Amino acid sequence: MAFTQADLDIINQAIALGEQEVQFADGSRVRYRSVAALKEAKAHIAEQLAGDAGNRRPRMTRLSVGKGI
Repeated sequence: MAFTQADLDIINQAIALGEQEVQFADGSRVRYRSVAALKEAKAHIAEQLAGDAGNRRPRMTRLSVGKGI
């Protein structure tokens, strides 16, 4: 499923209202287990939209090493 900004807006509205069930523009309904699951869906959709727009956030890994004692 290709996500749209409207899908992200629907998820944001559900989070704001504390709802766990959303209906997307294509008529599909999804019931999430919790608001935390909605927030995970929001992050996923936002990442997909950013990738589609070529604005994907670069992933960084910090490595800290020490000589030890």
